[in-house]
Amino acid sequence: MLKDGTYAAWYQTPLDQGTGIVHVADGQIWGRDSVMTYHGSCRVDGDRFTATVSTKRHTDGRVTVFGVEDNLTLDIEGNCPGKIATYTAIARQVPGMILQGTLIFAEQQTPAPDRAESMPAFNPDKLPKLPRRSR
Repeated sequence: MLKDGTYAAWYQTPLDQGTGIVHVADGQIWGRDSVMTYHGSCRVDGDRFTATVSTKRHTDGRVTVFGVEDNLTLDIEGNCPGKIATYTAIARQVPGMILQGTLIFAEQQTPAPDRAESMPAFNPDKLPKLPRRSR
């Protein structure tokens, strides 16, 4: 099941591949990569999910993995039986080209406990001494 949280994203088309970060929460999906930001809605039904995502360019100079400069609307269908989801997507603006992707759930790290003792003050006299070299 596609859980609320943060995912590392990898995707490819026959033209190119890319990576990004995706966030899912409360039926919304959003994220970014090196070229685009994306936002949309998603629906989860057991292990299956669907989403409609609109992209917006934030960096000029590079075409998308679909080979175009335009902002895109993606229709996504996927499967997420555990912490890794696989999906396919089509861009309405580029009919016939399929994007394949993977989302990997990012586990939240628990913060390290505070150290009870304080760090000792730095004392350079306690550093090891280099041997003296004759000249």
